[in-house]
Amino acid sequence: MSEERPAWYPDELAHAGPEHLDDAYVQGYDRKAQTDPAEDLTLLRELGLNEESTLVDLGAGTGAFALAAAPLCRRVVAVDVSPAMIDYLRRQADQRGIDNLDCVRAGFLSYEHRGESVDIVYTRNALHHLPDFWKAIALQRIAGMLKPGGVLRLHDLVYSFAPSETPEVVARWLAGAASDPAQGWTAEEFETHLREEYSTFSWLLEPMLAQAGFDIADVVHRPSRTYSAYTCIKRE
Repeated sequence: MSEERPAWYPDELAHAGPEHLDDAYVQGYDRKAQTDPAEDLTLLRELGLNEESTLVDLGAGTGAFALAAAPLCRRVVAVDVSPAMIDYLRRQADQRGIDNLDCVRAGFLSYEHRGESVDIVYTRNALHHLPDFWKAIALQRIAGMLKPGGVLRLHDLVYSFAPSETPEVVARWLAGAASDPAQGWTAEEFETHLREEYSTFSWLLEPMLAQAGFDIADVVHRPSRTYSAYTCIKRE
């Protein structure tokens, strides 16, 4: 973390999550997460991603998206708090001969961008690790590193329902969970997420995005109403 950070800032690096520090878990993460970068890359290319672009992937994990984006960009910076994830990502980049991908151990509140300003920030299933107060700070920091007109592509567990609907929506969510933890997220893992992590409601997240200086160009809420994807443009 930067020395300039006040003492009241959380230490993100101390909260990587025990599973993310486990090499065996990291090795199987991509199979479990089943992430396909193709759709996001198509969308981002339509929004201007090209061989001159600088892209920052916050909460990059094992780097499925960052590795796929690197051949299309001038520079990709993959940021994650987990040393095991970063080590895995570096090995993957080396094996593929990718030399325009920088790996940085940091988080939303501790990453300090160096070099040319950023055209695109991508983040998937990571912002929910921060409580809402710190989400708002993180979004402001993201806006600060983006060029005017730059793109934030945000995927996360976001609750697009009213609090009164919680029991019904959560029951359906748990019923649709995977039975095999190697192949997807189980009901027990969703329950842990609900108890211990910080997913927020869409009607709280969207004003945070506006306050940070973003216009929401597009949002898709999944039928489960527990997951959303946002495309946001930094105001000029």
